[in-house]
Amino acid sequence: MKKVIEDVELFKKLINKTDLANIESKEEAMHLILDEKVAENINQINQSQLSAGQKISDDVARVAGSWKFIIIFMIVLVIWIIINSIALSHAVDPYPFILLNLILSCIAALQAPIIMMSQNRQDAKDRLRSENDYKIDLKTELIMEDLHKKIDILIINQVEIKRDIAKLFRDSKRV
Repeated sequence: MKKVIEDVELFKKLINKTDLANIESKEEAMHLILDEKVAENINQINQSQLSAGQKISDDVARVAGSWKFIIIFMIVLVIWIIINSIALSHAVDPYPFILLNLILSCIAALQAPIIMMSQNRQDAKDRLRSENDYKIDLKTELIMEDLHKKIDILIINQVEIKRDIAKLFRDSKRV
């Protein structure tokens, strides 16, 4: 964020370095700003910096947060309960399904931190995206300010030209 503020100050110094009479150097400064790319592909940058663990956490979060996973998981649970309820004398996990509770607790204990890691990474990615948007907005604002100044100069010049034409017209009527 500090770098962005320093960039703003540098841009403003470049634009306002000289007085209004010296438009060419301001134009050169503005073209330097226009030529400088500030937009970055955050997804590409972020993807290239991922460790194996981060990729796994994203995949687990993507799978565990889908309807397909929830439906398949519910079907497996129902099948487990039915099989162990029907086979009362030979059940692997008889009612109250202590083994099933242990398995579900282990899944929850592992899945929650993995999903939290993925969410933390998503937050970091959102911060990068926000900084990128700010840079783009800042550049756009500087360009708009410059265009506004140029339009003001054009309007002033147009008024002066109209005055000069009116004066020439009055002078030509006198002759």
